[in-house]
Amino acid sequence: MGAAALRALPWALLLLLGPLLPGQGLQANATRVSEQPWGEPGGITAAPPATAQEVHPLNRQHLNHSSDGHSKPRKAFPVLGIDYSHVRIPFEISLWILLACLMKMGFHVMSSVSKVVPESCLLIVVGLLVGGLIKAVGEKPPILKSDIFFLFLLPPIILDAGYFLPLRQFTENLGTILIFAVVGTLWNAFFLGGLMYAVCQIGGSGLNHIGLLANLLFGSIISAVDPVAVLAVFEEIHINELLHILVFGESLLVVLYHLFEEFANFEQVTIIDIILGFLSFFVVSLGGVFVGVIYGLIAAFTSRFTSNIRVIEPLFVFLYSYMAYLSAELFHLSGIMALIASGVVMRPYVEANISHKSHTTIKYFLKMWSSVSETLIFIFLGVSTVAGQHYWNWTFVISTLLFCLIARVLGVLVLTWFINKFRIVKLTPKDQFIIAYGGLRGAIAFSLCYLLDYEHFNMRDMFLTAIITVIFFTVFVQGMTIRPLVDLLAVKKKQETKRSINEEIHTQFLDHLLTGIEDICGHYGHHHWKDKLNRFNKKYVKKCLIAGERSKEPQLIAFYHKMEMKQAIELVESGGLGKIPSTISAVSIQNISPKTLPVERVIPTLSKDKEEEIRKILRSNLQKTRQRLRSYNRHTLVADPYEEAWNQMLLRRQKIRQADHQNAYLTVPANKIDSPTMSRARIGSDPLAYEPKPDSENLPIITIDPASPQSPESVDLPNEVPKGCGGLPPSPEEDEEGLVMRPKEPSSPGTDDVFTPGTGDSPSSQRMLRCLSDPGPRQEPEEGEPFIPKGQ
Repeated sequence: MGAAALRALPWALLLLLGPLLPGQGLQANATRVSEQPWGEPGGITAAPPATAQEVHPLNRQHLNHSSDGHSKPRKAFPVLGIDYSHVRIPFEISLWILLACLMKMGFHVMSSVSKVVPESCLLIVVGLLVGGLIKAVGEKPPILKSDIFFLFLLPPIILDAGYFLPLRQFTENLGTILIFAVVGTLWNAFFLGGLMYAVCQIGGSGLNHIGLLANLLFGSIISAVDPVAVLAVFEEIHINELLHILVFGESLLVVLYHLFEEFANFEQVTIIDIILGFLSFFVVSLGGVFVGVIYGLIAAFTSRFTSNIRVIEPLFVFLYSYMAYLSAELFHLSGIMALIASGVVMRPYVEANISHKSHTTIKYFLKMWSSVSETLIFIFLGVSTVAGQHYWNWTFVISTLLFCLIARVLGVLVLTWFINKFRIVKLTPKDQFIIAYGGLRGAIAFSLCYLLDYEHFNMRDMFLTAIITVIFFTVFVQGMTIRPLVDLLAVKKKQETKRSINEEIHTQFLDHLLTGIEDICGHYGHHHWKDKLNRFNKKYVKKCLIAGERSKEPQLIAFYHKMEMKQAIELVESGGLGKIPSTISAVSIQNISPKTLPVERVIPTLSKDKEEEIRKILRSNLQKTRQRLRSYNRHTLVADPYEEAWNQMLLRRQKIRQADHQNAYLTVPANKIDSPTMSRARIGSDPLAYEPKPDSENLPIITIDPASPQSPESVDLPNEVPKGCGGLPPSPEEDEEGLVMRPKEPSSPGTDDVFTPGTGDSPSSQRMLRCLSDPGPRQEPEEGEPFIPKGQ
């Protein structure tokens, strides 16, 4: 076997090095190989000899050399060569991307320009200039093809918006978004298409050949709000999340195009076709969502097993999302809805499985990818405007622009009036204005119109011209004026505040509180179903899609862990972990006077075992989410036969306690004569209702003039000294007049009214003061009140 291997080794070297050998050596080797007998024993079976038609390349080269008789003159070795066709496509793509990045950087450097003009407007202007220069040179400018737009440029923008979608605001306003997206899109398409058909019938000979279905198809293209333009403009003006999510959510449902395109190809549309068409409207939308959910769950399940190979974690997010988009487009479903659904579903589970470095990679790569795609879209929109064929019709173009604005305003006003009947937080007139004014059109409408076939739609150039006019008007006029209008109307903007743990606790508390209120009232609202979904997610889904103990970690602990990590990263990036001082000379150190620096808070370092022990203690001792018991409804409760008797018993006990409570203060000894102080207090509070008791003949009589009654506040009861008190004998005048009421003398400046004794502060007056302040017998302790003995 070893001899056979050595015998076969020269053949292998000949096949590998044959093309590199010179002609003479190759000829000798070829002759030597041909002289080798076939089927020589030695353990290796050789191939049969080649026929006349099948000549070995080495033998063919040998024959060519022998037939020529002499070799061709050898060409000099090329030191430098140019082959542009070999690298033309990637080289031009790189140049366009480089141009887009440089333009984007230049706009942000010129802050005075970027504050006035939106970035999308400047990019379209750059595209127009580049397209004009290419055309002036004599070349044909490139046109933004629909396949490139929908397959490569649009997915990164939608994935970035879907992956970082504010899920709470989206779910809380899902009903409003669906009404604007479904009903609003249908209204705009039919309203605009019907009016444009009327214009075509009245407008003259150049428009009479455009039928109803073609106008409805044009209305479905131009009525859809563009998500790329909305994201580009709304992120610059920092509008609040409610308006942002309403307008962006409305722009996601772009499904009417294929419906009317199919109708336009039919010779006759029947009722069954219309019913199936509207059924396909919902199938396309919900089918895209279903495909996105499936791929999102698969991506989350795959990320569970990537703990040993962290490098490829971001790749799974991008690939599964893009596969969801392509799979939806494969079945003519909504790829945009598939991307949004996959990003929303996979994010909470993927972020729990992947490392923080992978999370940072996903975040910045998506932002970079979407920013470059958005820049290229607007630049190519300007270039395609110069390069495309246009057919200008004043009647059609002006009517399209006018009816687009009217349909948008009417649709928003009518739908908002209906929506506000069911919303707790109403949409104000300012919000309605921003929603109507922010309905921008963009490259999606341009690309959809570019997909139309000339054979079936010979008016495509006129449609394209009208669409470009509407795009330029919405992007330039509305996009440039929406920022000053937002400032003028004082519309609430997005607050760039970090969410605190306190806010998270109160948010969860309010969610549970509202869920309990809905359960008690028997009303199953969105809080009830949200709580059901959270319980199902925690009980089943998290255990399958999240690895390790993170699946059992409470939401509050997970949020605290995320905040902790974010603060640590910000601390490291800001250089707060202690900077190493630079080398300072000894002389400079002696010249610097020592200053007392503020004591910095030292953060104790914990070991991993100690940290894990603290986490276990928190998990076991924090109050867990309440377990759902039986849902009670006031309409379905069974009447208790003993309920009335229990109520009567409770009422009797309550009355007895109230009576005991009053008797504890109002009961006095049976044969005790009222003191003069108590008598004065009663007659001062209510002189007309006072009637002296039969056994009170010996009490002094108080004479009060009803014409000028004194208020109780002007009488100082402690200074009213009865006769014979205070160590002074009663005067004859006092015997005749009875008890004398003396007003309190004003205190001299510099004395304390409370602690400085006055002339009437005798021991007897102090005893009367204590009598007035005494509430009476002490109240018995109520039932169930804790008894704490003295000394504890």
